[in-house]
Amino acid sequence: MPDTLPSPFHVALIMDGNGRWAKKRFLPRLLGHRAGIKALERTVRAAWKLGITHLSVYAFSTENWSRPETEVKGLMSLFRFSLRRKVEEIQRENVRIRFAGTRSGMPPDVLELMDWAEKTTAGNTGLTFIACLNYGGRREIVDAVNTLLAENRKSPVSEKDFAGRLYLPDVPDPDLIIRTSGEQRLSNFWLWEGAYSELYFTETLWPDFGPGDLEAAIEYFTGRERRYGSVR
Repeated sequence: MPDTLPSPFHVALIMDGNGRWAKKRFLPRLLGHRAGIKALERTVRAAWKLGITHLSVYAFSTENWSRPETEVKGLMSLFRFSLRRKVEEIQRENVRIRFAGTRSGMPPDVLELMDWAEKTTAGNTGLTFIACLNYGGRREIVDAVNTLLAENRKSPVSEKDFAGRLYLPDVPDPDLIIRTSGEQRLSNFWLWEGAYSELYFTETLWPDFGPGDLEAAIEYFTGRERRYGSVR
């Protein structure tokens, strides 16, 4: 396995299986989410070592609000804890934090922590870590359409115009989307940006995901021929 990969290189993760991991061990679901945070920390370190420039994760979807109230509150508490405790460590490792998603409905104190994390790490030049928080691909598309409508444009809209109104227009599209736990669907993640992403599915539950799993996914990716709709 090579130590570095071509740059820029964006890997996206659908971190699935925390609840099943906990259930198998007769533990509360929240402990599965806590174990998932440790898996994420391992993966961020491994991604940087492999030369990945952008790592995005589906942390909390717009649909996740429909989960039991106790679980949602627990997840918000985990977000608060992670942002308060981990940003200084991330800063030392030269990682930049960014967020994608709608701010509507998020607790004000979590929004303040998100803004603080982005501002604190804005000058970092290493791995860019993108947390998709309160994110939905359809919602992102609708928000982009509404932004264009608010501009009272007189000319037709191009794909470039539309892409420029997405949440993070300066971030490269994901080259590879990985989903854990055996499920094989995108679940409303990066619907526009993932049009030509390679997809990799693994049976591994997210809390068990480690550097070896990431390397296996990238080895799969390097063996693919990306045509972008053309014939070669």
